[in-house]
Amino acid sequence: MKLKRRRKLVNYLSLLDQPIRFNPFVFSRMFILWAVLGLLGGIISGGYWIVLEHFTEFLSTFEGWYVIPTMAVCGLLAGIVIHLIGDPGEIHLIVNNIRFNHGKLDPKNNPSMILSSLLCVASGGSLGPEAPLVQVTGSTGTWLGKLFRLKGEELRSLSIAGMASGFTALFGAPLGGSLFALEILHHKHAVEYYKAIIPALVASCFSYIIFALIVHLGLGPIWNLPAYEMASVFDFAWAFFFAVIATVLGWGFIFCTKFFKAAFEKIKTPIYIKTLIGGIILGTIAYYLPLTRYFGHHQINNLITGDLTVNFLLAVLVFKIIAIAITVTSGWRGGFIIPLFFSGTALGLLLHTIFPSVSLSLTIVSCMAAINACVTRTPMSTTILLATLTGFTYFIPILFASLTGYFLAPRIPFIEAQMEDRERKKTKRKQSKA
Repeated sequence: MKLKRRRKLVNYLSLLDQPIRFNPFVFSRMFILWAVLGLLGGIISGGYWIVLEHFTEFLSTFEGWYVIPTMAVCGLLAGIVIHLIGDPGEIHLIVNNIRFNHGKLDPKNNPSMILSSLLCVASGGSLGPEAPLVQVTGSTGTWLGKLFRLKGEELRSLSIAGMASGFTALFGAPLGGSLFALEILHHKHAVEYYKAIIPALVASCFSYIIFALIVHLGLGPIWNLPAYEMASVFDFAWAFFFAVIATVLGWGFIFCTKFFKAAFEKIKTPIYIKTLIGGIILGTIAYYLPLTRYFGHHQINNLITGDLTVNFLLAVLVFKIIAIAITVTSGWRGGFIIPLFFSGTALGLLLHTIFPSVSLSLTIVSCMAAINACVTRTPMSTTILLATLTGFTYFIPILFASLTGYFLAPRIPFIEAQMEDRERKKTKRKQSKA
């Protein structure tokens, strides 16, 4: 017994004599780069958000018929910025550069993207700040990678981590933002660049901390849905049913966007004329339906808490879809994720008037999840984002709705850069023959 005790004591002393060894990621160069990128992403996102809020507060004072010239002038100015400084592109270009340009996002487009998107989003365009933030933070990742001479997958992973930090700052969901940055890159493979998962998570967590400190972000949901309790097993069937209807709306949005894209392409004028025309149309819609103005971050709560008639909800839904499509195709800059959530909320409220016995929260969340998954092809991250943003803690009904929208989406994705290069070429050949 004494010999055994002595052996144990020797083993314990040997362990204590050894230095503490951390996971090889901790304190490594790459971990520090991911953390620094997250800190930079949080600072950039927080600064952008504060400027956007002040600018929005100023432009929101122009109400009534003043909204039409206000949005027209802002559209014209945004077009002039793009014309003079350069076209920063859209989410299509971001996805294309990550996949086919070795993961490089060019920082030289950032001034144009920041200025034009501030004008477009603050004046009331139906696009949110997620695309500008993703472009700027993602290109910051590229710049940081080049600074430390990273190449290949390391550089691509750093760019994706930068994108994730931008998504996370806006949505306040590190896990959802990280997955969204990975999922949106391909329409079939959920996480094609799986090596970027840990970099994205690390950068997102650091970005979230800094952004929360700058803008005093809370930890609770931002959209106030009623509390949900599962009534019966048929709730899954309801989630699927509502998701099918929302997917039809997603198809409608895609075809509406293609229609206006073809219409604006026929207008052979500089981009500032197109953005001016878009501003006039958007201002007119906002004049008659003020709830369609802006990208929906605050307006979703107004929809949920407001006592709105069926006719008004239907008008808001239809013209919001038209407003998003015009904003996307007329040269205005921004992202369409939160505006799609707004459209899903309006549809959910409409369906609840037909099926009042079903939970309002289940109806709204199912519609929000399905329409976004249909358009963006991001079922996993959509589920997590909506659970975080709405406080709807039952993941499974949201996942059912998200997967329904994903699998019933059109064969050709809305973001064409999500396809493989050979798929895109094959599709273009078919379209040219037709």
